[in-house]
Amino acid sequence: MTETTAPDVALRVLVYSNDASTRVRVISALGTRPHPDLPRLDHVEVATSPAAIAHLDAGGVDLAILDGEAAPTGGLGLAKQLRDELDNCPPILVLIGRADDRWLADWSRADASVAHPIDPLTLRDTVNELLTGSRPHP
Repeated sequence: MTETTAPDVALRVLVYSNDASTRVRVISALGTRPHPDLPRLDHVEVATSPAAIAHLDAGGVDLAILDGEAAPTGGLGLAKQLRDELDNCPPILVLIGRADDRWLADWSRADASVAHPIDPLTLRDTVNELLTGSRPHP
């Protein structure tokens, strides 16, 4: 996307976690404009996997951020399910328990991962890469 994008256009980012404080940390780290070349972000907060699936199945979500530590359905399993079941799955970023769990993110077929505790700069850079298309998708 470029600066010629209409100012009223927004990208929808789904943030899934059963932990409200995790959702708040993600949304606070990203803000509404994480990069000048991107339109503003509209965040959709969901606390359950059925709600996440419903939003993603309906379409119009540009990025899904899934908490791998969520319960009872973890974001890693949900990412794999979405990849297997959705025809037009948006890029997926999973929040993993630790950097060494990257292999689980690979198994889930997520496009990227960020480890807990969430570093705002790392999260923002990773989201920017996914939304600008500078990171290859599986």
